[in-house]
Amino acid sequence: MTQNIYDDPAFFEGYAQLGRSQFGLEGAPEWPSLKAMLPDLQGVHIVDLGCGYGWFCRAAHDAGAAEVLGLDVSEKMLEKARSMTCDSAIHYAHQDLESLTLPEASFDLAYSSLTLHYIEALPALLRTVFHALKPGGNFVFSAEHPIYTAPSSPSWLIKESGQKTWPVEGYQHEGKRITNWFAEGVVKQHRTLGTYIRLLIDAGFVIRELNEWGPSAEQISAQPALAEEAERPMLFLMSVQKPR
Repeated sequence: MTQNIYDDPAFFEGYAQLGRSQFGLEGAPEWPSLKAMLPDLQGVHIVDLGCGYGWFCRAAHDAGAAEVLGLDVSEKMLEKARSMTCDSAIHYAHQDLESLTLPEASFDLAYSSLTLHYIEALPALLRTVFHALKPGGNFVFSAEHPIYTAPSSPSWLIKESGQKTWPVEGYQHEGKRITNWFAEGVVKQHRTLGTYIRLLIDAGFVIRELNEWGPSAEQISAQPALAEEAERPMLFLMSVQKPR
């Protein structure tokens, strides 16, 4: 079963202070790049894997999606999502993505934001998503970049210039990583970027786009704290497709 860290009171309280929690998609600096990967949402059926507060579910319906299913392992997240949603075309369900089942060929788009790096049974999940998509359906997602997940704990060094740098430790050694982020003992799964790509291809997907995301100069100017994210990719974004 997926570690349900988001229902930990300390973690949930800390997560609620993030810009992406307070301001939704507009508070996520990678959103413009991720949005550009999305297909036309008019009339489509969508499943959101790890929907959190439901920000994408609501935005997708506003953009014309016919129906959106948001799934999350956290009851606290789902409670928040339901409290912010007043639309019968958006449904939320408690679901552990480690053992997910979905109806065959039922969705035009699968979406996931910063969730897959928590999933141990990722090969099985990717196969499930593939079979749940209609022919020609798309899977668009973001995850923590392997350069960021590789160290056993978040670490950085100070260069002589005063800038931070992040050493890459144990990149080729895949597996569980334990970090302390808002709460102690947060479990993530480290995989190389090559492994993510191989698993997607093995599941049957065709790779459409890969973006090792970093902030633009304009974003750094508006939010100087984002300068740290230009030192190494913290996230990667991908768009893959089920062949027609």
